[in-house]
Amino acid sequence: MSADNTQKLVPLLSFTIFFSVINGTMFNVAIPNISTQFSILPSQVSWVVTGYTVIFALSAAIFGKLADMYPVKNLISTGLVLFNIGSLLGFLAEWYPMLLTARYIQACGAGSIPALAMLVATRYAPPEKRGKVLGFIASTVAFGSGIGPVLGGFITNTWEWNYLFLISLFSLLAIYFYHKWLPKEEVTGGALDIKGALLLAFTIAIFLVAVNQLIFWLLPVGLLMTFLVRHHMISTENPFIQPSLIQNRLFRNGLIAAFVTVGTVFATLFMIPIMLRDMNHLSSGEIGLVLFPGAMSASVMGAISGRIADRVGSIPVVYAGMSLLFISLLLLSFFAGSLPIVITSILLILYIGFSFIQSSLSNTVSRVLPPQQTGIGMGLYNLTFFISGAFISAISGKLLDFNNPSFQLNPLHFVDSATIYSNISFSFMISVMLGLLIFHRAYYKIHLQRKATN
Repeated sequence: MSADNTQKLVPLLSFTIFFSVINGTMFNVAIPNISTQFSILPSQVSWVVTGYTVIFALSAAIFGKLADMYPVKNLISTGLVLFNIGSLLGFLAEWYPMLLTARYIQACGAGSIPALAMLVATRYAPPEKRGKVLGFIASTVAFGSGIGPVLGGFITNTWEWNYLFLISLFSLLAIYFYHKWLPKEEVTGGALDIKGALLLAFTIAIFLVAVNQLIFWLLPVGLLMTFLVRHHMISTENPFIQPSLIQNRLFRNGLIAAFVTVGTVFATLFMIPIMLRDMNHLSSGEIGLVLFPGAMSASVMGAISGRIADRVGSIPVVYAGMSLLFISLLLLSFFAGSLPIVITSILLILYIGFSFIQSSLSNTVSRVLPPQQTGIGMGLYNLTFFISGAFISAISGKLLDFNNPSFQLNPLHFVDSATIYSNISFSFMISVMLGLLIFHRAYYKIHLQRKATN
C-alpha cells in the first residue's frame, strides 16, 4: 500500500472508530433514564452495556479471524452496514427487549471497527511508526469517550435517549473511502470454525449470567463449557482459536493483564454516572460534563503516548498507564460521593492512564505474534479487552443492587452513604495492581533486552 494511502487511512480509521466509541459512551449517561423508563434494576439495565460489550467483543474476534481469509475492505463495509441497521431499529424501540435487540445488532457490526482498524495499523504501518498510528487511534477513542457523554446527555435531556441511535448513521460515509484507499487483497479462503466460535460465545454468556444474576449453579456449567472449548480447540484441524496462540506465554499473559486491568476502567465509567445521579443528583447533561475533561485530556495524551512509545518502547508506557490507573482508583476509594469537581479531577488521571494502556498494550502484544496469526491474535486481544469490561461491569452492577454495606475496605473514606462506591473502587485498585504484576513478570525482561539492543 502506498505511503499516501496510509496517511489518508489514519484519519479515516479515526473517523470510523469515533462513531463506534461514542455509540457506547453516549448510552452510559442515559442508563439512569432507561432504568427509570422501563422500571428495571441497575443489574438489569447493565445489559444495555454488558450485553452489547459481549457481542461487540465476540464480533471483534470473528472479524479478526475473517481478516486472515478475506479482504479487510469488504469486512469493514459489512460491519458498518450491520452497525447502522441496529441503529435504525434502536431509534424505533419502544420496549426493553426491542432496545436490547437493536443494541446487539449494533454490536455485531460495531465490533468489526476497532478490530479491523487495529489490524490495518499493525499490518500496514511500518514498525517505527506503529506507535504513532495506534496513539492517534487511542486519542480518537479518548475524544469519543469524552464527547460521547456530553453529546449523550444533551440529546437525552433535549429529546429522548432513543435519538442517540441516529448519530451512528454518519459512519456509512466511510464505506466509499475504505474501498478506494485500502489495497486489493487476495481471498485466501478457508473455513470459519463456527462451532468453536459459538462454544466460546455460549461459555462467556453462561459466566456473565451467573455473575449478573447470582445463579451460582451455572458456574460448574461454565467450567464444563470451558473444558469443551479447550477440547474442541485441540481436536479440530483449523479451530477458531489456534492452540499455539494460548501456548504463547507472552501473548497469554498480555491478555490476562489486559483483562484484570482494562475491565476496571469500563466498570468505573459504568459506575460513575450511577454514583453521580445517586449521591449528587446530577442530570444526564451534568454527568456528561463531569466526564468530559478527563476524556479530552486523554485525547491529547493518547497521541503523545504513541510518540513516546516509538522512542522508548511501548512497555514503559504500559507501566506508566497502569500506575496512573492504580492512583486514580485509590483516590476514588477515598473520595467517592464527594463533590463533582473532585470526581472530575480523579477521572483526569484515570482517562490518561487508560489512553496510555490502550495504545501501548496493543502494540506490545502485537509484536509477540507471528504474521500469520495477527488477525485472530488481535481479534482475541480485542475480545479480551471488551469482555473484561462486560464481566467487571456486571459484577459492579450487581453489587450496586444491594444496600450500602456497613464495612469499608478503605477505612479513610469519609462519605458514609457512598461506601459501596468506595469499596468497588478499592477492589478495582487491587485488580489493577494484579495486572501490573502479571505484565511485569511477562515483559520486563523483554524490555531490558530491547533496551540493551538499542
